[in-house]
Amino acid sequence: MTVALMWEARAVAGRGEELLAWARAQELPSPPLRRETFRAPQDRVLVITWWDADLTADLPELPDPAGELVTRAVHRWRFESVSED
Repeated sequence: MTVALMWEARAVAGRGEELLAWARAQELPSPPLRRETFRAPQDRVLVITWWDADLTADLPELPDPAGELVTRAVHRWRFESVSED
């Protein structure tokens, strides 16, 4: 089974590039099958990692950045693959 972990944070206004650099520099204790990093308006950063694991598996996740870098708590979601197109 493939599980995708999504991590999304919103930087303090004007600090989106700093949050993006911080997220890209974070190393996980074990490598995922795939990892992609995205940015969006309003200084948002999204990181998706894919794992060969069950939905409830204990998987490494990106930590929370320093509080002065973000405007709110990090959002995290887990999804399981149901099909490949």
